[in-house]
Amino acid sequence: MHTNYTAFDGAARVATGALAVVAERCKALLDGEPNASPIIYDDSTGRPVDIDYRGTTHDVLARLPAGEGAPARRGPGRPKLGVVAREVTLLPRHWEWLATQPGGASVALRRLVENASRENADADRTRVASEAVDRVMLALAGNLGGYEEASRAFHRRDAERFTALTEGWPTDVRDYVRGLAAAVLSP
Repeated sequence: MHTNYTAFDGAARVATGALAVVAERCKALLDGEPNASPIIYDDSTGRPVDIDYRGTTHDVLARLPAGEGAPARRGPGRPKLGVVAREVTLLPRHWEWLATQPGGASVALRRLVENASRENADADRTRVASEAVDRVMLALAGNLGGYEEASRAFHRRDAERFTALTEGWPTDVRDYVRGLAAAVLSP
């Protein structure tokens, strides 16, 4: 899955794209304006990304994570298949039921997780997108007029009211928040 990132310096959008591209633009901004304070957001989660801007642009880019997440540590399980052992806490009756399942507890748990993830995929995507909008909107627009009402309209899925309430926000903030919100507000 390809993740986009967006950087803001105050209410101005600095860049959008792959993390390396956005971090490079932020480094250039900081080199030209030492008092700038860019913040990079992961568009899929709304979480800020911590970047160490010390040194040259090459140094900054070399410190970026190689992938979209830290590789899973190797240990028990079947690492070549991507199976990683972790701890699961269940009640004794749950362990008893799992022990009676064909293939054992691990097979039964994987099957249950697969079924639940398929059944809840749309709701999970909507929840994650909604949480991203909440985080970004609070960070970028929390002090702007109409923020609380816009947040209420967003959670009521009232797209028309949300659009009206965000109209007076700085253009870059408004457009970014609306873009993220579209994943939730669109039919």
